[in-house]
Amino acid sequence: MLKGIHPALSPELLKVLAEMGHGDEIVLSDAHFPAHQLHHKVIRADGIQIATLLEAITPLFEYDQYVERPLAMMQAVPGDSLDPAVEERYLAAIAKINGKAPLVERVERFAFYDRAKTAFAVVITGELAKYGNIILKKGVTPVLTD
Repeated sequence: MLKGIHPALSPELLKVLAEMGHGDEIVLSDAHFPAHQLHHKVIRADGIQIATLLEAITPLFEYDQYVERPLAMMQAVPGDSLDPAVEERYLAAIAKINGKAPLVERVERFAFYDRAKTAFAVVITGELAKYGNIILKKGVTPVLTD
């Protein structure tokens, strides 16, 4: 255990977050996402909700400031609907840490899967919300000055 590091962050997830570069993306997937079918680097975060992971990741992660929408979520398939509370929970978790949340892009289901294939990694969570997946695009980490 480390001081200042949220207990929801496993050593494996911390390592992946540190290895990511500017523009790399990470998928936080719901429990039903076909992660192993789509990607070779899958991290398990069973039982942990995505909002909790967002609160844990956000203090360590710079969202890409060079794109208009550094967050992406899946669109509902035709004939289905989204629960707006899911996105609201996620953005509230980020805003709790950053003061505000970046904008979210909505991506068609199969385009989301294609994007997940090229992500740096996929994290399978315990999230059960329908359309509960989110992609985070990493930005440039600011240089700390003395």
